[in-house]
Amino acid sequence: MENKFKKRNEDLVYYEKEDSFTCFLYQNKIGRCILKFLYLPFVSKITGLFMDSCLSKFMIKRFIIKNNIDMNDYEEVKYKSFNDFFTRKISKGKRPIDRDGTKLISPADSKISVYKIRDNNSFRIKKSVYSLKELFKEDIKGFDDGYALIFRLGVTDYHHYIFIDNGTFDGEKVIKGKLHTVRPIAVDNENAFIQNSREVCALHTDNFGDVYMAEVGALMVGKIVNEKTNGKFKRGEEKGYFKFGGSTVILLVNNVDIDKDILDNTDLGIETVVKMGEVIGKKKTL
Repeated sequence: MENKFKKRNEDLVYYEKEDSFTCFLYQNKIGRCILKFLYLPFVSKITGLFMDSCLSKFMIKRFIIKNNIDMNDYEEVKYKSFNDFFTRKISKGKRPIDRDGTKLISPADSKISVYKIRDNNSFRIKKSVYSLKELFKEDIKGFDDGYALIFRLGVTDYHHYIFIDNGTFDGEKVIKGKLHTVRPIAVDNENAFIQNSREVCALHTDNFGDVYMAEVGALMVGKIVNEKTNGKFKRGEEKGYFKFGGSTVILLVNNVDIDKDILDNTDLGIETVVKMGEVIGKKKTL
């Protein structure tokens, strides 16, 4: 199985193959039995402890080479563990933040897809229908003209995320759940975002009104670390980061015109590669 993604301003479409182990887990009867074991909390806890320990350092060099990661983008430090490397900080100036408050920016390095929110307060991703109430565990109204923005972070991406505007928020809600992979093979077929562990909040922004935000954990670990959980925030300020595992950030926005190339790519089943702070849309004008 292959899923497609496209770099912005380029005509070339890239193909990211689903790895054979992930396909085995989700498409094989024996694999699905193994998934039930991987979902157990103690498995994630043990894996997390290993990734946080110095014993995991041997994995770093091989991971960089295998995934062709340009370490010139990141601060030069000695890593104490694989998770210390995985949550590495970007070098100053490598992710410039567009400061025009009328423009919507990406909260993270990711591959983005955008889905129209329907009249029944849900959105569809292929075979899966996602109810806003189930996703955020509360009644959410006022997004009839809005979009659900799905930012999928792969294991090679920078795993920190930011606030997309100035504003305030009242706190985070932690929703416990499973840890499916967030690769398309699961998202398209398993309602993974509703089943996975996640942290959600309502951001009261200066330029875009209420924006709902969810950070979604992923298979095995995908631990969410939100460093700021209430109060005032500024555009471009770091909100938190994910520990090891591919993960997802979801935004619900209203009265925003999303860039046409992103919408067109989503219609074609293609994800669009974006960087943290990059403009992905603009506030609608009356």
